[in-house]
Amino acid sequence: MKKSSLVKLLVVALLLVYSVSFTCTILGVGNKAMADGSTVITHNDDSTSADFRLWKIPAADWPEGAMRDIVLDGHNYVDYANFPKSVEYDKSRGNVIVVGQIPQVPHTYSYFHSRYSFMNEKGVAISESTGGIDRSLPNGEALRKYFSDNEGIIDCWMAQDIALERAATAKEAVEIMGALIEEHGWSNVGGGPESMTIADGKDVWLFEAYGADLWVAIRIPDNAFTVTANRMVIMEVDPDDKANVMYAKNLFKTAVEQGWVSPSLPKNQWKLAEIYSPNNSLYATRREWRALSLVAPKFMEENGYDAHQLRYPVYVIPERPLTIQDIWDIKADYYLGTEYDLTQGPAAGPWGDPIRYANSSKTEPTATWERSINMHRTCYLHVGQTKAWLPDPIKGISWYGYGAPDTTYLVPLWASMESLPLFYKTGSRYEEFRRDSGWWVASYVQQMAELRYSSAIENIRAFRQPKMDMLYTVTPQVQEIAAQMYRSGNEEGALELIHNFAYQNAVAMFSEWVKLGDWLLGNYALGYNNFRSTPYPQWWNDLIGFTTPQR
Repeated sequence: MKKSSLVKLLVVALLLVYSVSFTCTILGVGNKAMADGSTVITHNDDSTSADFRLWKIPAADWPEGAMRDIVLDGHNYVDYANFPKSVEYDKSRGNVIVVGQIPQVPHTYSYFHSRYSFMNEKGVAISESTGGIDRSLPNGEALRKYFSDNEGIIDCWMAQDIALERAATAKEAVEIMGALIEEHGWSNVGGGPESMTIADGKDVWLFEAYGADLWVAIRIPDNAFTVTANRMVIMEVDPDDKANVMYAKNLFKTAVEQGWVSPSLPKNQWKLAEIYSPNNSLYATRREWRALSLVAPKFMEENGYDAHQLRYPVYVIPERPLTIQDIWDIKADYYLGTEYDLTQGPAAGPWGDPIRYANSSKTEPTATWERSINMHRTCYLHVGQTKAWLPDPIKGISWYGYGAPDTTYLVPLWASMESLPLFYKTGSRYEEFRRDSGWWVASYVQQMAELRYSSAIENIRAFRQPKMDMLYTVTPQVQEIAAQMYRSGNEEGALELIHNFAYQNAVAMFSEWVKLGDWLLGNYALGYNNFRSTPYPQWWNDLIGFTTPQR
């Protein structure tokens, strides 16, 4: 791995100032596990500092000899409104560094670009979850040193950007990212090892990058469901299964050379995640258990997978076909009905608020709060749904919404849209509250719900569900109509239909959400319910030691 001394210095400097927490939960669902035959990937982006603005990067044709910048931390408060005509990395709020260039391809696809890039006009959808290495586990310290000594210049943002610019299939995306990592090395600027689910309507791949030039990917079966929650999960693979396994050329060489694996151990018995990214954190395992248990409860119970295991299956077969609403319910989960239910107990307050402003610790004896999939600091929820039988510009939907999944709304967006409403590109979480900002309005509703969560969440669901049911019904119909138009030669009309449908629904839902936030504030302000007295429940009075004064 070759890098100039200057690049190494810049990378080290960026690592020293980079302290943002990335704590995302991602899913992947095969087309035979979904009720409508689509593939699905999801991403709860739970960053503490994410730039929530959503850009549509346009497709482009490039002249012979054109070069593409390799950028570290390229999604940190950079204005992409005129990309690639003008983008000034060095004037951004973050620590963005251009560290190299690669030859550009003749044509690049349009794609969605936010804190992470997540879907292109070909219907290729991608998500990410940052992992970690527990230094107290075997090889932990040695791994950290090895990856630091072999620091590369491809971070997760850059890998996903380039993959979505160039890949027409999920497999191509895996191949592109793998080649980048092997040639230029993985950068830990994004936080460390990364796990990604990638789908295209036919295939779902789970891709994991460890560090240096090391990565592995497996194809998830069509009838299966997978979850990653801030740790690597790929364990044993068959290196000879070319149809379902891809990996770095040094994957099985490096660990032997470093003394981390015996050369006599058969390659198909290597526990890759434990070798290259050991992490048994409760912070990760509890969410894995919960997601898998929600789709395959009988399997998990019969096979002894309770909430205290260190390792769970990489994927399970759902016990019934899943819908987009089912997926959303998983993403909005906070252990309701389990012994870890965050709506119960003193920490939830008198009104059953599951939001926690601190995370669980690394080990169970010192755990504080449970870490649920639903989270207060979620920047956005993305559900990438792709239908392989539809034309490329029409088959990929990004169901997109801001804020904690339980209190947000989703609307369908297409990477082939002409443009996006302005509220997706307005505001900053480091600036004042704005009613013309999509993220701020979703955060407003989320915060208002905490005034009296147990009642407010029912109000939100009652307000939201009829609108979502309409979108679940009408969106596939619009897709089919647009597909017929597209195949009959009216490509311009088909794309105009898609654009208008998505744009108008996004604007309408945003407007409705502003009104909902105002209504919640008016209804639950000052400890009242529509300004009617609502005393605390008696169990809460007993807990805090409140007694009615005697006259």
